[in-house]
Amino acid sequence: MGKEEQGNPELSVSKETADMERVSSALSAPNPSWFTPKRLLAIFCIINLLNYVDRGAMGSNGVNGSRRSCTKSGQCTSGSGIQGVFNLSNFEDGVLSSAFMVGLLVASPVFASLVKIVNPFRLIGVGLTVWTFATAGCGFSFDFWSIAICRMLVGVGEASFISLAAPYIDDNAPVAQKTAWLAIFYMCIPAGVAVGYVYGGLVGDHFSWRFAFFGEAILMAPFAVLGFVLKPLQMKGFSPVESKKALTGVETAVSEAKDDSIGKDGGMLSVKEEPIDQSSKAPSNSKCGCINLDQLSRVLKDLNVLLLDRVYVVTNLGYIAYNFVLGAYSYWGPKAGYSIYHMKNADMMFGGVTLLCGILGTLAGGFVLDKISSTISNAFKLLSVATFLGAAFCFSAFCFKSLYAFLALFTLGQLFIFATQGPVNYICLHCVQPSMRPLSMAMSVVAIHIFGDVPSSPLVGVLQDNINDWRKTALILTSILFLAAIIWFIGIFLHGVDRFNEDCENPVTIVDKSNITPLLDEKTDERTNSSART
Repeated sequence: MGKEEQGNPELSVSKETADMERVSSALSAPNPSWFTPKRLLAIFCIINLLNYVDRGAMGSNGVNGSRRSCTKSGQCTSGSGIQGVFNLSNFEDGVLSSAFMVGLLVASPVFASLVKIVNPFRLIGVGLTVWTFATAGCGFSFDFWSIAICRMLVGVGEASFISLAAPYIDDNAPVAQKTAWLAIFYMCIPAGVAVGYVYGGLVGDHFSWRFAFFGEAILMAPFAVLGFVLKPLQMKGFSPVESKKALTGVETAVSEAKDDSIGKDGGMLSVKEEPIDQSSKAPSNSKCGCINLDQLSRVLKDLNVLLLDRVYVVTNLGYIAYNFVLGAYSYWGPKAGYSIYHMKNADMMFGGVTLLCGILGTLAGGFVLDKISSTISNAFKLLSVATFLGAAFCFSAFCFKSLYAFLALFTLGQLFIFATQGPVNYICLHCVQPSMRPLSMAMSVVAIHIFGDVPSSPLVGVLQDNINDWRKTALILTSILFLAAIIWFIGIFLHGVDRFNEDCENPVTIVDKSNITPLLDEKTDERTNSSART
């Protein structure tokens, strides 16, 4: 506090009052002018779509290509796409498809913890910027390791977005349509993969696989800029960054005012303040270290809460088995279809089926759960039934030798499989307190990738290298969906509590203006009254 403020208590009080007004205005700030819930949903859907277009393009024959091969007579083909240019084995090719997980695994907990001190919109802007440069780097890659590193950085960009977008949507969706809105958002996953198949096939065949990555970077760049220029929104369960800064100023001013009031009769203040977190009273020379330790301690504590939550654990165990199958489907599907059924346009065929089933199935799952009442128990029921039926149809499809029978049964199976997207993410968002939702989504994404679709691609590649029969490989893979259905069936009998409306763990407390009373005024009143009596 400056000398002028030390000598004049009224300036100190006015400064505290101004700080508290900034806190109040920050907490009750209206939505920015650009905001409407539907516009927010549209922005997030486009970003999610582009993210999975990249995933689909990586699996398309036009971008992924085929490895070099030689016949017994000595005739060799140069191969095509990434696999042909870099002469990758099926295992190396599968590892390349999963390399994004390295960045996702490292960055997801970091972004989930930073959301408490940095506005999520800015974090999304940072992540999408990394994503844009990483995809462009894939186009410039010159060997296996250069493109693998770029794929790892793509995971960093995905980490910033995928764990923060869903809580934003859940906050702003109409109460009776929350699962439907989540379903619309997650519909972009299968739709993006499907569009990626077609996009990668067209661009790779007519131009070069490198141009497919350049196009993705150009399309994502405007959304990376939006993350920095748009006025951010407030997320449920978190205090605005502005209010935290103002609160710190109020606490400092109150503390200094109390110190300065000692021994100064003319400038004494009576200050009554609400209880404040004791960590703010730590010595200034160790404050930075304390904050870092506090943040790490809070993240570890939150992780412990998640791991002890049976509903959350069962949800993600089923989701891991589910994504193990879908990850391998999305990457090896076109090659398996070409080998088993001799599809001439496997990219287009699988892309069309995934697009149709992804949109209809995902939307249907969300709307059905809203119709029967969005509860955690009902979500588990829908998950187990839909997954079991989807597994049965897909398993039967690979048993037929007829292409048309396969397409009919596989399409029905995909419709049921994609109906799970809305309900499973609804559980992850609603079984935890609002302040833990970003970490809940981040850890769910990390779990389903690191134990699900990341190992599935190389493992299926190894399985195929050994048995050399795509039909048997596909049947073995599809049977894992029955395991997911069984795990989610167990969730029906767990006691799940919807915590969406629970209060924030750390509500912002501010000094009550009415409790700050200048004693100078009281003394002046006393002197006036005594003079009148005299």
